[in-house]
Amino acid sequence: MAQPLIRLALVDDHRMLLGALTEWIRQAADDIDMVAAVASWPDLLSHPAFPVDVVLLDLDLKDNIPVSLKIQTLTSMNVRVVLMSTYSEPNVVREALNAGALGYLVKSEDAGMIVEAIRAARIGESFISAELDLALNAADIGGSPRLSAQERRVMALYGAGEPVKTVAYQLGISEETAKSYLKRIREKYRIAGIDVGTKVALRKQAIADGILVDAPSGGGGI
Repeated sequence: MAQPLIRLALVDDHRMLLGALTEWIRQAADDIDMVAAVASWPDLLSHPAFPVDVVLLDLDLKDNIPVSLKIQTLTSMNVRVVLMSTYSEPNVVREALNAGALGYLVKSEDAGMIVEAIRAARIGESFISAELDLALNAADIGGSPRLSAQERRVMALYGAGEPVKTVAYQLGISEETAKSYLKRIREKYRIAGIDVGTKVALRKQAIADGILVDAPSGGGGI
C-alpha cells in the first residue's frame, strides 16, 4: 500500500525563491504534494489547504512576529515545522529547536537534502543542515558528533559493508542523497577530531558509538 502524500506548505517572502523552491521540490520528490506556496504568515493561516502536514518556513519574514510564536502555533495544530534561513548563528538555531521546529536548513542546501528534511519532519524526526549542526556541536569537539536518525541508518548500513547503491535502495533514497549523507557524516566526525575517511575507519567508529554491532564486514565503498 502506497504511503499518503506529504502535504507541504512553503512560506517565503522572496517571490523568486518561492517559485524556484516550489519547482525544485516538485521535481525532486513525487511523495510531496505542494499544496500552498505563499509569501506571508497571514497568507498561510488563511489558505484553504491549511492546516497541512509540514510547513517549510522562512525564518525571517520581516513581519515582527516572533518565530517561536509561529512554531508554537503550527505545532499546536499538529503541523510539523522545517525552517529555512541564511543564518547559521547557533543561538538562533537552538531557539527554533526549543520552540518545536524539527528541521533547520540553510537556503544553499541542495534539493535532495530539503526533501529529506521534509520527509523526516513528517515522521517526527529532526533534520538540521550539516553546516548548522556543526556550529551547534562546535563546543563538543573531542567527542562523537550528534547524528540524525537517518544519518545513523546510513552509517550502520554502509559500515556493515553495504555499497552505497544498496544503502540508498534499502532506505528509499537516491544514490546521490546517500552519498550526501555519507559526506555529512564524515564532515561531522572530522570537525569532532575523528577521522572516518575510509570505510574501515567509519565502520570501527560506528561500532565504537553503538551504531553498528560488531560483525564481519562486506565489501563495496566509495
